Amino acid sequence: MNYSNISTNKLLTLRQPFSDLDALADMISEVLACPITIEDANHHVLAYSKHTENIDEARISTIMNRKVPDKVINGLWKNGAMPKLIDSNQPVIIPEIKEIGLGNRIAISIWKQNEILGFIWAHTGEKEYSADDLEILKEAVRQVKKFILQKLPGRRNTEQAYKDFFWQLLTADFVSASTIQSYEKQFNIKLQDGLAIVVFRFEDEITPQIEKHAYYLSETVMQVNTIFRLFDDQDFILLVRLWKDDDTSDKIYQFISQLQEKISIQLKLTSMHGAASQIYHSAKDMTQAYEEALQTLSLQKQFPDKLSSCFLYEDLGIFQWVDILKEHRQKRHHTNKYIQRLRKYDERQQSNLLYTLEAYLEYDSNVLQTAKALFIHPNTMNYRLKRIHEISKLDLKNPHQKIAVYLELLADKLE
Repeated sequence: MNYSNISTNKLLTLRQPFSDLDALADMISEVLACPITIEDANHHVLAYSKHTENIDEARISTIMNRKVPDKVINGLWKNGAMPKLIDSNQPVIIPEIKEIGLGNRIAISIWKQNEILGFIWAHTGEKEYSADDLEILKEAVRQVKKFILQKLPGRRNTEQAYKDFFWQLLTADFVSASTIQSYEKQFNIKLQDGLAIVVFRFEDEITPQIEKHAYYLSETVMQVNTIFRLFDDQDFILLVRLWKDDDTSDKIYQFISQLQEKISIQLKLTSMHGAASQIYHSAKDMTQAYEEALQTLSLQKQFPDKLSSCFLYEDLGIFQWVDILKEHRQKRHHTNKYIQRLRKYDERQQSNLLYTLEAYLEYDSNVLQTAKALFIHPNTMNYRLKRIHEISKLDLKNPHQKIAVYLELLADKLE
C-alpha cells in the first residue's frame, strides 16, 4: 500500500520502543490528533492519552472509574457497534450517541487468534479521517498487542499450559494442593471458595464468530469471575468464581441466563443450553463439578418440559438421583409392581391410567390442578384415582409409595 511521506513517518513513530502503555497512548494520540483510550477485553482502562480536547461525558466517566460505564457498553450494543467490533479486526466508525454521552469515535479491537485482548478508542470529535489514518490505527493495534503480550503482567505465552491445567482439573482423579498453588501463582488467580463449573452446549456448528462472542461475553457478563474457559466440540466450558463471600448460586444462574440471551440474540442461534455445578470451596473438586454440569445438561435434554430453565445442579431436586435409580434397577432386574399392573391394564383396555397417575404425582396429588391439566372434570379425575387404586393396589395416601412410583416413572424416561 502506498503511503504519503507524512503517513510513513507516523507509522515509523509508532514502531519505536515505549517505556509503558501510557506513553504509547500519548504517541497514538499525537499521531492521530485526538484523545485515545486503550481498554482490556473487560473494558477496564489500561491507558489513556493526556489529550484534553474533545472530552465528553463517556470519556470522563471511563477515566474516573477506570472502566467504561455499563450504560455506555449497553448503548454500544444497542447501536450495533459492539457486534461489529467483535466480528471484525477493522476500524469501526461510531457516530455520536447522545443518550449515553458518547461523542464521535473510531474504535478497533485487538485480537490474538479468536481471543479479544482489548480495544483502542479514538475520540475523533468533528475531525474527518482518511484511509491513511485508519491504517495508522491498525498499526497502533499491532503495537498495543505487542505491548500487552510482552509487557503486562499475566500476559505470557502460556495458553497451552493454561488449557492443560484446566483439563487436569476437569478430568484428573487427584490434583495436589501444591500443584494448584503453583498454578495460582503462575496465572495470578485464586482457586479457593465460590468455585463452580459452567458448561454451555451449542446446537449450531461452532464457528470463529461464535467463539469470539462467547469469549467476549464470558468476560463482560459480570455476575461471576471467569477464571478458565475453553471450547471442546460443542461445549464451552468455564471455571467461574463468585466475586464475594456472601454471593450465592443466584449469581451463576443470572450469568448463564444473560450470556445465553445475549449470544442467542446477537448471532440468531438455533439453540443453546447452559448448566452449572454446585459451588465448591476447593479446585480439587472440579472433576465432580464438571460431571454435575454435564449431568444437568443431559437431564435438560431428556426432560425439556420440566428442566428447560433449570440451570443449576442443586436445583434438580430428585432428578439428581434418577440415573442412579435406573442403574440400580437394571442391575437387580427390578420392576415396580404398581406400574406393571397399570401398564398391563392400559394395554388391554386401551386406557391411560398410568399417564393419569404420573400427572397426579407431578401436580403434587392435587386433584383440581391435575384435572385441569388433563382437560377432564374433577369427578372424572376422582373416578380414575379410584380405579388406579383398585387395579394397582397403590396406596395414594402413602407418600413413600407415591415417591417411589414417581421416581421410577422418571427413570423409565431416561435414555
